[in-house]
Amino acid sequence: MATASLPTLRRNNLLAWLPDFLGEELSPYPGRVALVFRMVVAATLIPIVGMTFRIPYTFQGAIYALMISRESRQATLQSAGTILLVTGIGAAYLLISVSFVINSPLLHFVWVIGSFFLVFYAISTLTNYTAAVIFAIMIAIGVPLWDRILPSETNVEDTLWLCLSVVIGVAITAAVELAFERRRPGDDVVIPINDRLSAMERLMTRYAEGSYTDAATKEQIMQFAMRGTSLLRRILRRSDYPNQYSVEMGGVTAMVGRLVDLAATLTQLEFEASASDQKRLRNLASALANIRNELLNRRVPPPLQFITDEETAGVPLLREIEHTVSLIPQAFAASRSTPDHLPQVDDIQRPSLLASDAFVNPDHLRFALKGCLAASICYVIYNAMECPGISTAVTTCLLTALSTVGASHQKQILRILGALVGGLVLGMGSQIFILPHLDSIGGFVLLFVAITALAAWFMTSSPRLSYFGMQIAVAFYLINVSEFRMQTSLEVARDRVVGILLGLFAMWLIFDKLWGVPAARELKETFISNLRLLAQFAREPGSKDLKAATARRFALGETINTSLDKARALADGVLLEFGRSREQGLALRSLIRRAQPQMRILFIMQIAEWKYRVQLPGFELPQAIAKEQREFDEQLAESLDSIADRVEGRSTGAQQTLQEARARLEQTIQAYRPKGTSESRYGALLLLGRKIQSSILSLTNEI
Repeated sequence: MATASLPTLRRNNLLAWLPDFLGEELSPYPGRVALVFRMVVAATLIPIVGMTFRIPYTFQGAIYALMISRESRQATLQSAGTILLVTGIGAAYLLISVSFVINSPLLHFVWVIGSFFLVFYAISTLTNYTAAVIFAIMIAIGVPLWDRILPSETNVEDTLWLCLSVVIGVAITAAVELAFERRRPGDDVVIPINDRLSAMERLMTRYAEGSYTDAATKEQIMQFAMRGTSLLRRILRRSDYPNQYSVEMGGVTAMVGRLVDLAATLTQLEFEASASDQKRLRNLASALANIRNELLNRRVPPPLQFITDEETAGVPLLREIEHTVSLIPQAFAASRSTPDHLPQVDDIQRPSLLASDAFVNPDHLRFALKGCLAASICYVIYNAMECPGISTAVTTCLLTALSTVGASHQKQILRILGALVGGLVLGMGSQIFILPHLDSIGGFVLLFVAITALAAWFMTSSPRLSYFGMQIAVAFYLINVSEFRMQTSLEVARDRVVGILLGLFAMWLIFDKLWGVPAARELKETFISNLRLLAQFAREPGSKDLKAATARRFALGETINTSLDKARALADGVLLEFGRSREQGLALRSLIRRAQPQMRILFIMQIAEWKYRVQLPGFELPQAIAKEQREFDEQLAESLDSIADRVEGRSTGAQQTLQEARARLEQTIQAYRPKGTSESRYGALLLLGRKIQSSILSLTNEI
């Protein structure tokens, strides 16, 4: 794997590894300065407005200004409306529900625990990341607010102030994004993919010309390999794109990430390309250019097939790169059964605010229970100690949870280090050495900009370091931006830092120690689960009711898509796990990363084939063909279960049966020619069957 060949992973000595690691993570890349600039502008304007007009809680707006609006520019206006809606829902929930428990301490406690569970469940199930952020903030501030022994009128007034701070934050952040961004729907996914394919195209062209000294292209490839594709996957997971588009572009993203890894490895090797190799490299560069052009113009790339009569002798990995490139057009197998284009402006809408598997996927419930337990522990501790100053522990739990889904053990280290740097070093350090010498809001704004820029620069690193920057900002803002004056008491800063550390400790204890597993083991379990989910999808529909079958298909499809993303995120986490089992974990990671593109393609082809199984209009099949297709799908499910058994250590052999089932399906289709029926659907079904069997064979070979 390319990542394993990077210098940072070859060094075992921490002192030798750390400088190179930070150098890779913090080095500039195209668009990074502009991204950080937008983040700083939005985050800075919010507290300036709050301090000028003395609007409380605007520090929360500054926090989520860093967390949102970098994901999907084309959905900014939709997100703004969603934020306002969720803010209203959150305020209504607080004001209405608390009125039933305000006079009963026991009921009030039950209400608090129930609120924590609700917000963690919302974090896990909301498809709109911005909505999850706002709802978490409303509960994080609202619960401690209503714990105060003050007149109800005062608490109601503060709740409304919180709503106003949210509105101000939304308006400013959305305005900044709209002012600086000019993109079409989907560009936030398509353009980064285009950049990676463009770098690959240049690299293949240089090799085809016999040039091996293009340092700039090689450096760009290495940066793309270091940054990975987690941001693109996160954009797709949290965007308002339709389900099919998210699945298809998720497959493309997986393939492009694999290509970049292969190219990064290739740049570290020495080789000589023969004349035939150079011809293949030129064809590869041309294919990459065509794919880029089709994606940029919102068209489905045509199928590709690289024909070669000899094994590659001079260029290592060339055959695997060709194979991966040929898989990219296959990601749109479902689209070729329907309109032959990528979603345009009017297509990119998802009416549901909740994930389609919100009420059927047990992972959502487990996540909510774990988060609720961590927040409840913090709540009980600071109330038992009668120390409301450390109530930041609950806020930390809720904000931490926004990046905990699929996170690895090492993120806890980043959170703790970020809290120490942002709270103790920058927060309390500025109180002691800088703030006493400032006498105007202008001086404080300069300090705020500097700290925010530092945090934002770390946040725009790869997943290995980005959350460190978020924790710097959260800790600093909680200490120095929560009041209309410069904080002079170190006791306040101490309590807030202690609260942050308590929240981080509770999340670490519940998510990683008491209710968690190492990333490598969880990666293996998730991979096996994905294989069994694909087998389950092959057996759908389980109901003859079309409406119920369709609902089940979307729910199961959402679960599979999310779980495939989770496997990729866990693979990133394995890189940061150390110990005696590290080499074994890296080997497992390499295996699963090679298998992921095939699983993505298989999932997409299953989506296309599902239309034949349920006999949608235009996809009806005669009874004889439908019977053979069901047999093929059943054997496909058994093959996937067989692969899962092999990963678990058991061996079976169902592949030959799958091959026989496909042969019978082909024979039935070839022999059955009903009059007046278009044969194009049968050709598409034949092609799907062949590609599915090919994907299963590739998966078996990988295992």
